[in-house]
Amino acid sequence: MANFPVINMEKLNGAERGNAMELIKDACENWGFFELVNHGIPHEVMDNIEKLTKEHYKKVMEQRFKDLVATKGLEGVQAEVTDMDWESTFFLRHLPVSTISQVPDLDDNYREAMRDFAKRLEKLAEELLDLLCENLGLEKGYLKKAFYGSTAPNFGTKVSNYPPCPKPDLIKGLRAHTDAGGIILLFQDDKVSGLQLLKDGEWVDVPPMRHSIVVNLGDQLEVIANGKYKSVEHRVIAQTNGARMPLASFYNPASDAVIYPAPALVEKVGDDEKVYPKFVFDDYMKLYAGLKFQPKEPRFDAMKAAQTA
Repeated sequence: MANFPVINMEKLNGAERGNAMELIKDACENWGFFELVNHGIPHEVMDNIEKLTKEHYKKVMEQRFKDLVATKGLEGVQAEVTDMDWESTFFLRHLPVSTISQVPDLDDNYREAMRDFAKRLEKLAEELLDLLCENLGLEKGYLKKAFYGSTAPNFGTKVSNYPPCPKPDLIKGLRAHTDAGGIILLFQDDKVSGLQLLKDGEWVDVPPMRHSIVVNLGDQLEVIANGKYKSVEHRVIAQTNGARMPLASFYNPASDAVIYPAPALVEKVGDDEKVYPKFVFDDYMKLYAGLKFQPKEPRFDAMKAAQTA
């Protein structure tokens, strides 16, 4: 199997731009994932976020997770657990309105660091969307505009910790799913692995790399690209040794954004090829909430049925 795609963003600014764009194109069409290095976010910013996140987990989240494990009796499970994940999480919203100041138990310097990190990730996400536009033959800014709705995109960060798990064969860190939204930027632990994607029927490890950002495509980009790009099933395997710390930032359409295949891409579709549905993003999210850990195709079919009803 080919190596997991790693994109050096510095190469987008010189003679090797064509090759770098081809790597991104191949990753979007055949992997649904790629890893960025030299992405412009300073290493010291990432190191500080990692340090503050791990401190916050120890101080605030660790005992809560232990209490949850005890309450649910997860330490002694004998059969596979299919309705829970071995993860400790909280969520920070950045757009359309930031909730960072309202989230309890965050130190002021952590709040400020997260605001700064989110601004940098927002800029990177929008830069990536324009690179995808270029590869798809869409005008610059098309994807950002498609996500915008009446106010702004939905953009937020899920801060996770995957503590050591005594029964990783019986409980997943995070069960297999595709992401509902747009483009996802993941700052993951570089020492403890666990993230896997499904490619050609096999689970493939997403390699931990220091100071990289892992990018994956959500269901909405598959719709807008009319299937040329794909959202890909992925999961997190719990580990017996070592805690894994990922921060996943989701740059998603606005709740009232109307999502549909880009007309320029539908024009090229043959009679025997399918056209993806048109829907309001919030309607898709309501459906996704109950079907996250099931295949995406029935979700698309349900949206298509609602469209023609």
